[in-house]
Amino acid sequence: MYFLALAADYDGTLAHDGVVAPATVEALRRFKATGRRLILVTGRELPHLKDAFPDLDMFDRVVAENGALIHDPATQKQRVIAEPPTAAFVARLRDSGVAPLSVGRSIVATWEPHGTTVLQVIRDLGLELQIIFNKGAVMILPPGVNKATGLAAALRELELSHHNVVGVGDAENDHAFLHACGCAAAVANALPMVKESADVKLAADHGAGVVELTELIVRDETRILPPARHGIPVGRDGDRNVYIEPYRGGVLVTGQSGAGKSTLATALTERMAERKFEFCVFDPEGDYDELEDAVSIGDADAPPTAQEAIKLLRKVGSNVVINTQSLKVDERPAFFAKLLPQVAALRAATGRPHWLLIDEAHHLLPASRDDMTEIMPDELPAAILVTVHPEAVSPIALKKVETVIAVGEGAHEALAAFGRSRGTSIPDLDVAPSSDEALVWTVGSGEAPRRIKPEPPEQVHKRHVRKYAKGDLGKDLSFYFRGPDNKLNLRAQNLALFLQMAKGVDERTWMHHLRRGDYSAWFRSAIKDDELAAETAQIESDQSLDAEEALRRVENAVTSRYTAPALEHEKM
Repeated sequence: MYFLALAADYDGTLAHDGVVAPATVEALRRFKATGRRLILVTGRELPHLKDAFPDLDMFDRVVAENGALIHDPATQKQRVIAEPPTAAFVARLRDSGVAPLSVGRSIVATWEPHGTTVLQVIRDLGLELQIIFNKGAVMILPPGVNKATGLAAALRELELSHHNVVGVGDAENDHAFLHACGCAAAVANALPMVKESADVKLAADHGAGVVELTELIVRDETRILPPARHGIPVGRDGDRNVYIEPYRGGVLVTGQSGAGKSTLATALTERMAERKFEFCVFDPEGDYDELEDAVSIGDADAPPTAQEAIKLLRKVGSNVVINTQSLKVDERPAFFAKLLPQVAALRAATGRPHWLLIDEAHHLLPASRDDMTEIMPDELPAAILVTVHPEAVSPIALKKVETVIAVGEGAHEALAAFGRSRGTSIPDLDVAPSSDEALVWTVGSGEAPRRIKPEPPEQVHKRHVRKYAKGDLGKDLSFYFRGPDNKLNLRAQNLALFLQMAKGVDERTWMHHLRRGDYSAWFRSAIKDDELAAETAQIESDQSLDAEEALRRVENAVTSRYTAPALEHEKM
């Protein structure tokens, strides 16, 4: 399964005139029986919803009050994720004749034509509130609170990614959460603007449309979206992008030594990170230890643990490199064999990590192992096997490969080696690829391999020089710890010295520069790293952090982007 959850609006989608038909309830129960999750996303207040719909128990989470409240029907626990309305605001609305008026844990709601009055009251009181319209309803909430933020909170509790969720709705206030889902569907009675932006336009209205959608997902979810939405671009065939898709079979990246397999693999992780797909790299030899957008565990001195890896992978949004360099060569396959079933089980339950990248696959999945049937999951979609020797990879693993990408001038020979191992013939290609090209072939398609031009990864050119990490930026671009009384003049000419000095200066000096926003300003102007600056600015603005915690977070922000060896002073 790829789509693991359905997130549905209530009024106008599941319900018609506030009532959900028995056929719709039964379809939702059948859908959940497949092992998928159900999430209700509604503007209603929870007490009103419970009165209208007694079957809430089938949902894994209910997002109520247009995103402000998360309810777990199994435990009856509620979590309000937005501020409550002020008594003065509610009183002024009532005094102004706004009726009917409903006040929830965070939401305040009424109907047109009171929108103008509500806006005037907000202005008169100088409040920072937003108004959301929904088919005549007027909903007032704190800024930034909507169905999308509520759904995101619910998904974190369920350890699910938005990519693996199908959303369905009908009205204005559904736009945000539908856009946040991996697939957006609109029932037939939806507003034209909702239909226009939906991936799936259902033929039936209200609950019947939801029934139609559940059957479509269960019957053939892979046909819901075009490759460009969920696929990862490998390169270009002329003016067309060529994609690998996470709900298809495995991918084999092969070619001669030095042909560019790791370069292509790095580029693929960049595309995954750009699209917020989570990945896990099995790195036997430490080749991906400096990979951006990922946390690396294990190094040349200390091996990773399976427990550590799974703990990191469970966190929504995490990309993990598992470095087994410190293990002996003959120990690595056993560690991998122990970890792979655990990762596969996690992915079956949560959809994450979306992609597995297995480097040196001929070492980790060797043809010589006779227990591979027990190790390999029944299905292994979105697994990228990287190897120079496809003939040395287990035939059981090769059977799960659907796409072969052979890089460089020896691509023909690499494809032929795969064909011999797999027991399949490779269609001929008249012209061999050049050193900066690759061949892409779909196994069993009968079509000839396509020549593509892979795009190189950006990080090959970014930070391998480590100028900012340990070079000398010069006096003008250095950071100076001067302190609140301007009595210090400690110069940090690079990031390594900055972190070293940050740990050595007194708390008053550290907090002085933190509260002034000096660190994010330096990262932006001198280091020229807008992402690091933005993350640091959030740390600087968090008044709840003490000096120690703020320093820890700034250090993590720096070291996650600039490789650890370059930032360790003793190795400089």
